[in-house]
Amino acid sequence: MTGTFADKAAPPIGVFGGTFDPIHFGHLRLAEEMADALGLERILFIPAGQPPHRAAPGTAAAHRLAMVRRALAGNPRFEADAREVARPQPSYTVDTLAALRAELGAARPLWLLLGADAFLGLPGWHDWRKLFELANIAVATRAGAQAVQLGAIMEPLKDEMSQRVAADVRSASAPAGSILLREMTPLDISATAIRDLLARHGSARYLLPDAVLDYIHELHLYSSQ
Repeated sequence: MTGTFADKAAPPIGVFGGTFDPIHFGHLRLAEEMADALGLERILFIPAGQPPHRAAPGTAAAHRLAMVRRALAGNPRFEADAREVARPQPSYTVDTLAALRAELGAARPLWLLLGADAFLGLPGWHDWRKLFELANIAVATRAGAQAVQLGAIMEPLKDEMSQRVAADVRSASAPAGSILLREMTPLDISATAIRDLLARHGSARYLLPDAVLDYIHELHLYSSQ
């Protein structure tokens, strides 16, 4: 068996980035449903070190990475990846995907997992059109949501969607280049709301894993934010 054939037989991998400040059940449920829908062998959760598109997170990258590791414990399909936390320069998704593509080979399907809001902001990302050369993009939507319907999207993303949207996962089996919209279970949980709740000394139980909440309480994270 040649290396190329082995690569072609390899199952797809998901890439899920974000500040994860903190990681919560909305993140985890999205990843679980995407793993099932796309047949992903594993999902790499990649906390941003220095996100270039927004203000720096109030929580140190090392803490956000530690919370991700705690949240993923026990799920063999989920894996924490520290490459952006370790990177001294700003974390651009295109650079992360290029590095993964170099490691995994050209034939392994990669899926970048995005929420609808992040997807709609894609044209503001660094070298965003190159993302389609490196990965497929799976967009989490809600039942009945109109936010990512073709008629509601502004150029230039609308042009990319018109060429790349796949009807289903079977028609998006190439290593890169497709966009797939997937309805997810709606969990209206946000990291911002959790941080605000914890700052008021409210209970965040059942919004995020107990192991993560224990870590937050142990280190008094968010209590002064």
